[in-house]
Amino acid sequence: MKAQKWLGCLGLLLVVSTVNAGQVVVRKSSEPFDAFAVRDEVQKQHQWQEVLRYQQQIQILQSLPFGCITIAAPYRYFSCQGLYYRPYNHQNKDVFIQIDDPKAVGNE
Repeated sequence: MKAQKWLGCLGLLLVVSTVNAGQVVVRKSSEPFDAFAVRDEVQKQHQWQEVLRYQQQIQILQSLPFGCITIAAPYRYFSCQGLYYRPYNHQNKDVFIQIDDPKAVGNE
């Protein structure tokens, strides 16, 4: 008798549990559908989100704003209205990557 009650409870637990499968799209069978195009579109959206996330982390300028001051120590960098940039040569062109204040980093 106890075994039957235990199995009944187990069955109830299995019925109560739910599973989330993500987004479900329902289409008519008469509508054309290209699964590979959908996959490619999702992949493009994911890549774009990655680019945006990466861009928020690193600011790269092709030219400095007007009025920047060159500072030579501890290495050559530029101070531009409270922001700091370090030059890097990329494909034979100088680009400027935003950095933390070198003076503040040295004092930590």
